Amino acid sequence: MKVLNNEKGFVKLIFVILLLVFMAYLGYSFGMPYYRYSAFKSDVREMARISLGNEERTRAQILEKAEEYRIPITEDTLNVTVTSKSVRVSTAWSETVDVLGLYQKTLRFNVDIEE
Repeated sequence: MKVLNNEKGFVKLIFVILLLVFMAYLGYSFGMPYYRYSAFKSDVREMARISLGNEERTRAQILEKAEEYRIPITEDTLNVTVTSKSVRVSTAWSETVDVLGLYQKTLRFNVDIEE
């Protein structure tokens, strides 16, 4: 209770709490695009690994997974190539992170997998 009686101590406490909340907000704002990228890349790698040589089916599954993760790719930006020995999947997209309308950062992601 001594902290509440001391005006400078209370202001410092509020400032530290606000700073921690802002840092958590930044971590969430920048962390979610990277999480989606990592999870999507892992799923695409798995789909390429178990692909049965059907290019259209693999493409449809990847686009469905991208929609599930809310990743902005289209059929035009997704390249799926099936050969007798491998499956190659490549795509790229960018996402803009907006921090309270004061700062915008464009993050670019690229997936290029051959299994």
